[in-house]
Amino acid sequence: MKSETGFDPALYDRFPTEGERPGGELEELERIWRAPKGWGLLTAVNNNYVGTFYVGTAFLFFLLAGILSLVMRVQLALPLQGILPQETYNQFFTMHGSVMMFLFAVPMMEALGVLILPQMLAARDLPFPRLSAYAFWAYFVGGLCFFASLFFGYAPNSGWFMYPPLTSMAYSPGINADFWLLGIGFIEISAIAGAIEIIVGVLRTRAPGMTLAKMPIYAWAMLVFAVMIIIGFPAVILATLLLELERAFNWPFFDPTRGGDALLWQHLFWFFGHPEVYIIFLPASGLVSMMIAAMARTRLVGHELIVLAFLATGFISFGVWSHHMFTTGMPALSIGFFSAASMAVSVPAGIQVFSWIATFAVGKPRFNAPTLFLLGGMVTFVIGGLTGVMVAMVPFDWQAHDSYFIVAHLHYVLIGGMVFPLFAAFYYWTPMMSRRVLSERIGKWAFWLMFVGMQVTFWPMHLTGLMGMPRRVYTYLPGRDWEVLNMISTIGAFLIGAGVLLFVIDLARNFRFAAEGTAGNVYEGGSLEWLPTGLYSARSIPVITSREPLWDQPGLADDVEAGRYFLPNAPTGMRESLVTSPIRAEPQYLQIMPGPSVWPFLAAVFTAGFFMLLTVQAYIASFACGVLMVVCMLRWLWDTDRQVREDKVDVGAGIILPTYVTGPGSHGWWAMVVLLVVVLMIFLMAVFGFLYLYGVHPQFWTAPPGLAWLAAILPAYAGAAGLAMLSRGMLARKATRLWTPAVLYVLGVAALVAGIGIDLWSWLESAVRPDMSGQGATVFALLALVAILAAVAVLMAGYVSARNARGLIVRPSNNSLDLCVLFVGYAAAQGVVTAVLTRLVPWG
Repeated sequence: MKSETGFDPALYDRFPTEGERPGGELEELERIWRAPKGWGLLTAVNNNYVGTFYVGTAFLFFLLAGILSLVMRVQLALPLQGILPQETYNQFFTMHGSVMMFLFAVPMMEALGVLILPQMLAARDLPFPRLSAYAFWAYFVGGLCFFASLFFGYAPNSGWFMYPPLTSMAYSPGINADFWLLGIGFIEISAIAGAIEIIVGVLRTRAPGMTLAKMPIYAWAMLVFAVMIIIGFPAVILATLLLELERAFNWPFFDPTRGGDALLWQHLFWFFGHPEVYIIFLPASGLVSMMIAAMARTRLVGHELIVLAFLATGFISFGVWSHHMFTTGMPALSIGFFSAASMAVSVPAGIQVFSWIATFAVGKPRFNAPTLFLLGGMVTFVIGGLTGVMVAMVPFDWQAHDSYFIVAHLHYVLIGGMVFPLFAAFYYWTPMMSRRVLSERIGKWAFWLMFVGMQVTFWPMHLTGLMGMPRRVYTYLPGRDWEVLNMISTIGAFLIGAGVLLFVIDLARNFRFAAEGTAGNVYEGGSLEWLPTGLYSARSIPVITSREPLWDQPGLADDVEAGRYFLPNAPTGMRESLVTSPIRAEPQYLQIMPGPSVWPFLAAVFTAGFFMLLTVQAYIASFACGVLMVVCMLRWLWDTDRQVREDKVDVGAGIILPTYVTGPGSHGWWAMVVLLVVVLMIFLMAVFGFLYLYGVHPQFWTAPPGLAWLAAILPAYAGAAGLAMLSRGMLARKATRLWTPAVLYVLGVAALVAGIGIDLWSWLESAVRPDMSGQGATVFALLALVAILAAVAVLMAGYVSARNARGLIVRPSNNSLDLCVLFVGYAAAQGVVTAVLTRLVPWG
């Protein structure tokens, strides 16, 4: 009986259970998937290389931020120390927090996903390997440039949260704040690119038979993690954009004297900032759940409950952002709601902890280095969770807010919930990538130094906080009984540093990267990443029947290595992978994977150059980098939408799959939908800011342009969407290339540009100006968002026209047009909402 996708599961029975594949297939796979050498590694897109580079870079930023923290602890060890001047100390603590949160924690979790997920899903690679490469290089170049600002006195100095009005031009006239705003905003774009890759990869590239119920718990964690990034990170991108506009053009988003409001920044920032704690914790929780099952040599207790806990955490965490704003004078009803949500979010975390304890209790745990880091992380995280419940209670938070008690709570949660699990993961998964394993003896020494150092450093901070020591002070007066506790914390910090140094030494001695011939499944895990692999991942893509296939399917590794499953060869002679259905993981088509390319690397370099040069006000050079960035991206995309000569191929055992799919079934369509969700979230956050400022300062608002303008604006937007959809429809009805679809699409883009042009003109004719009031600033910001979409659509029109001129827009090879039509339709819808909303407010 066929499934709802039309695939017959009985076809799985055709796979041979014994016998060898024809000779030469393995050599062909190795030839097709071989990695570049020397400088050619800059063009590598394979997840083994990109993931390793990614993890290494994130760990480098961890070390750099840790060094900053040690210097700060020396400064605070005794009263009136002169190690760091006040301004330098402000830069150090701002960079420490920013690097740890933006350049280490989230990128490290994405990096591990890029490295581990394809093998765990038995995919040949993630679906957009060039996007992964672009995300990494953008993060690498941009992150190093951002950190280097510290050596030139341009580092941000207003805290990793960058609260206005401290960051306004009046109080931060230099470019220090601009480095943070443009640098962090740009780095978040890299994070979103990685999240798109992970969502589509988890949903569309799982091994056949790996239904959602059989998906590894880590894949669930990464899916929720990526969705949370898509929802939460647009808020900080918008916030940084608005603050930079205020600093550069005097648009008063956060100036209460002209209708702005400083608390708008806090709402936007913490809508991202508090869920980010769980964005960091959830992937680490997935790693812990995978490792505990292996260390205890038993199945994870409460697998379904943990999945539900992931989903509940993702949902509840977006209702706690004002947890950080209890002292700002919010209404009592709001405070009560956010306090309840802040306590409720601890329930899913408790479910996971009890599940881990139960798994250890029913299993036979081995007390090796990964197990020690897992247990130490659980103890530390539980302590941080308990203090989190304390600060969720409003009266206590009023007392502890902005004290060192909060510093202690934050570090207990993040180090226990992410750093200790990360080190456990290093010891557990290093044999997957290295010819040699890390030292158990050194690992245990590193653990005890880090664990003891953690408690010695941060436990006394609870006391100093309750004794009144405020956060973010570079020194303090003697005679307040803080000296002994601060000295103890400083000693503990160096114990942590010693443990990390031991690990680095162990890594240097024993890590030897290898795509094949690795140390292998040292800890006897049951998931697919422990299959014998090369740069092509698994030799053949197996059919999965359980969550722990290596435990439950005897001989699976031998059958995979012998090529007895999907894609034992390369039927098209190119890099290939299977795309499966999102729920039941049934094979749908063969994806042609892009190979090594210099264009993602160059696009990332020019992207970083555009933002960094813009920061130092080198506008001509920045514009040139922007142009080169677009050229490189278009050249990179040119190769990705192509159809091979074979319309259908045998992917194993006589199972025939198409090599090209368009519409909602294609992985590109899914990626575009996720990208549009990001754009929608930026727009919704802008709408929130628009309505928020009207609610708090209605006296600054004046009458908008009349509704009569809509008679010209709305038909233009409707024409844009209609012409774009008509172009797609005409192509679908024709079997040969015609110029008509491309021309209709270009006309649709022209209508979109006309719509935003008319809308902008109507506001320029009015008395509202962006530098006069919060109304003007938010209205023109909303218009700017639509204008950006229109500019992208113009680039798309040129791209579609060029492909059409080369005969590449033909049925069924029309993914480029499909995705561009989807984008223009969304842009027109956002333009309509912007035009109507800005004219209806102020009400009446």
